[in-house]
Amino acid sequence: MVDSFIELKDWLIDLGEDHNVNPFVFGGLYLSSKLLLLSFLARAVKFFRAKKPILMPLAAAATGFSLPYIYLVIAGRNLSIWIYILIGAIFILGAFSIWKKITAKEKPADVSAGS
Repeated sequence: MVDSFIELKDWLIDLGEDHNVNPFVFGGLYLSSKLLLLSFLARAVKFFRAKKPILMPLAAAATGFSLPYIYLVIAGRNLSIWIYILIGAIFILGAFSIWKKITAKEKPADVSAGS
């Protein structure tokens, strides 16, 4: 089991060296980006329900979501074209998902009498 983790770590480091990307930096950015996304998305929902402008929280959520991929595009070298296509698809699906979450209407509570 330990050998498998060592082989995985070595493979990731070799892959990172081939493409000029530190896998640990990418992993840290990935995990922190999800925290930023969720916190700013919650703020955007709160602002939306209060009928306040949501541009800044959405921009911050989008930036938080994009951090690891921006790092990959800027620092990465010799990346395959499918990586860029995948990143573009992730951005499009992420934007669509955020839009759906923000604009989703609350379902009315069940007001039927208990009888």
